[in-house]
Amino acid sequence: MDFSNLNDAERRHMEQLVERKQMKDFVRMYSSLVERCFIDCIDDFTSKAVSSKENTCVDRCITKFLRHSARVGQQFAEENAKLMQQ
Repeated sequence: MDFSNLNDAERRHMEQLVERKQMKDFVRMYSSLVERCFIDCIDDFTSKAVSSKENTCVDRCITKFLRHSARVGQQFAEENAKLMQQ
């Protein structure tokens, strides 16, 4: 985002708003990931410890989510680049 047309105080304010939005988005994504992987992988509540099967499931769930997020991010970047060329 280009805030060059704003004065210093306005620019700092806008940058803070963007940073807060990014942090909220990150926390929302993290919470969603934790919830999804927990629901999909944790099913034995008879023990305090996470079983090796559950741990493996969580690892795979997280890896899959991160790969998917990276792929979606790459596609958005490519589409954005195409739009900027037009």
